[in-house]
Amino acid sequence: MLDTTRLDPTESDAAPGREEPRGCLFALSQPPLMIFLAVIGCLLLMGALHDLLLL
Repeated sequence: MLDTTRLDPTESDAAPGREEPRGCLFALSQPPLMIFLAVIGCLLLMGALHDLLLL
């Protein structure tokens, strides 16, 4: 998410200590999202194995 807050006029864009914008790798590092993706992946894998081996 982009930071839309205005900087203090005394601060420059290259001021030290400023946080970098977070991208999608930050979102993928969240445990609830990874658990959800793992469950969906397991369901797809079980469906694929069922189609290949039992049907």
